[in-house]
Amino acid sequence: MSEEKTILVADDESHILNVVSLKLRNAGYRVITACDGQEALEMAVSEKPDLLITDYHMPRLSGIELCRRLQQDAATSSIPTIMLTARGYHLEEQDHSDNGIVEMMSKPFSPRHLLLTVNDVLERAKAA
Repeated sequence: MSEEKTILVADDESHILNVVSLKLRNAGYRVITACDGQEALEMAVSEKPDLLITDYHMPRLSGIELCRRLQQDAATSSIPTIMLTARGYHLEEQDHSDNGIVEMMSKPFSPRHLLLTVNDVLERAKAA
């Protein structure tokens, strides 16, 4: 199933953190959480998660800046990222590839759809 993969979830909205964490834990993943971009950066460097799920708009460090910094560090540059954004927000394709963003999801999203996306991203990462 999940082979105890670790997923870092970063969002400044506590209800999003709770819903996403619960869904992922119930699916067998180890979940660590951060409430802002700076905390997420520190956790990603120390924990080396298998996947990052981050909100775009966060205090202290935006999701895109978090992804940029992770890409600049060889130890964290291979962590795939699912970016959560406000509905209608768009990132250029270049922003995706340059920053390790493999999927974008608009809020509100279905926790079931997020879990399917997580499984898909981790399968693709394993195959790469």
